[in-house]
Amino acid sequence: MSEALLQVRQLGKRFGGVLAVNGVSFDVQRGEVFTLIGPNGAGKTTVFNLISRLYTPSTGEILFKGQSLTARPAHAMAELGIARTFQNIELFEQASVLQNLLIGRHVHQRRSLWQEALFLPAVRRQERESRCKVEEVIDFLNLQHYRDSRVAGLPYGVRKLVELARALCAEPELLLLDEPSSGLNVDETRDLAFWIQDLQRLRGITVLMVEHDMSLVSRVSDRVLAMNQGECLALGTPAEVQGDARVVEAYLGTAA
Repeated sequence: MSEALLQVRQLGKRFGGVLAVNGVSFDVQRGEVFTLIGPNGAGKTTVFNLISRLYTPSTGEILFKGQSLTARPAHAMAELGIARTFQNIELFEQASVLQNLLIGRHVHQRRSLWQEALFLPAVRRQERESRCKVEEVIDFLNLQHYRDSRVAGLPYGVRKLVELARALCAEPELLLLDEPSSGLNVDETRDLAFWIQDLQRLRGITVLMVEHDMSLVSRVSDRVLAMNQGECLALGTPAEVQGDARVVEAYLGTAA
């Protein structure tokens, strides 16, 4: 893990008079699971939104594979190799699981309107390739039973999994997971840990995650960055960060 896939340098974001992120810097090495932790309001999701370009940084720079993301629009992230999930599930509720996953393949479609209208061989070939990739993800996440189900009728845990599947269909190099275990029960969280490890080990995907469940963080993370009040607090292995007195104080207060 010697090559930095993502570099964040002195990142800052101000909303009016509120400084939500202040001078945050870190590197995410290719092939690792890197997790942001911190109490509510620490600025973790704001950092995510800056990296995925939903927000524009007030200060600092974000580099992905050595290229600046600062001037890139949000819709260009998937094409560059960055995909994400959201803390609040963002799916097409009235579409099926299969249809939602095929949307994740849109970034890989290379055809014009007239080619679509005539349904030329190149279009048919891309459709077959997309279906094959989607079926691979369905098998990987054990979603076969839900393939043709409407998303709105699915249990919450399955919908979270479908959003992860849609992100994987884009074939990202960097996967941003925003509170992936939020709302999941113990068994679902355990399964999630296995899938994150398999993403890293079997698919070579680099993962940047925001997470509150420290058991999940400890199990899957190579390194952890603790944040508080928009700033970096501690960086290291899960054990090192959890044992840091400043981190304990941020979570539990000075009396701890």
